[in-house]
Amino acid sequence: MSALPEPVARAYAVCEALARSHYENFPVASRLLPAPMRPHVAAVYAFARVADDLADEGPAPAAERLSALTALQRRLHDAVEAGRDAAAPSDQLDSIVVALAHSIQLFDLPMALFDDLISAFGQDTMTTRYDSWSEVFDYCRRSANPVGRLVLRIAGYRDDALDRSSDALCTALQLTNFWQDFGHDWLVGRLYVPKDVLVSCRARDMELSGAALTDSWMAALDQCFAVTRKQFDAGRDVCDGVRGRLRYELRCTWLGGRRILDEVERTGASLLHVRPAIGGRDIPGLLWRAARWSARP
Repeated sequence: MSALPEPVARAYAVCEALARSHYENFPVASRLLPAPMRPHVAAVYAFARVADDLADEGPAPAAERLSALTALQRRLHDAVEAGRDAAAPSDQLDSIVVALAHSIQLFDLPMALFDDLISAFGQDTMTTRYDSWSEVFDYCRRSANPVGRLVLRIAGYRDDALDRSSDALCTALQLTNFWQDFGHDWLVGRLYVPKDVLVSCRARDMELSGAALTDSWMAALDQCFAVTRKQFDAGRDVCDGVRGRLRYELRCTWLGGRRILDEVERTGASLLHVRPAIGGRDIPGLLWRAARWSARP
């Protein structure tokens, strides 16, 4: 990235610091990414992170959280429209908006993708159950898939086939996170297993008061795991369709997501009280497998 005005450079530094300190399952804008991409990917992540936090902000009424999300959306639109005339950032949120507005202008990133993110996080303030897979997939389309498409745009890719595979990978990662956080989400009143799956498996809410998941709930989750694996399968192509260091970043992301899904499946009936995860000890193995990755014909 060429020399930037100091306020913009400082804004990107804020985003990168946030990305390093708040990632959940994988390093964001890691050193596997080409260096010129890292500040811009960090800006996208920082925006998604603060928007998600606004949606989940404690006991604040849903109307207040929605209002905060709408205000953030308006600030981003205003900063993009202001262009070079945007004011210097005064706090963390301003820094994120200034950095992201610069990335949007530099790469001509679609504003609709950021509006989709805000829409999904706003939905989190009101919707706690889903009737069908189509509803869950629509949520993933707005909550996760935009990030993958934005990474591709920052890397210079504008390809429908890559977009579709990226969508599948991002959906797989989002679904994996749902099953990984199953117990915590239930405690706060959220459930992402579709209602029609629960009905087919005869899984009832009252069964979630015990020490472990019942057979009916495990049958429902097994269906969820199978759907997630299919999304991972469809998401392999984007890992092979990009070049350079981004290829290894996406391979590690794919491998890490599958590893977490495997851990979730192994945790089984204990998911109600145990959150499986991977850690630093898993990184060497992921890097080794990424290096030995075999592309599909």
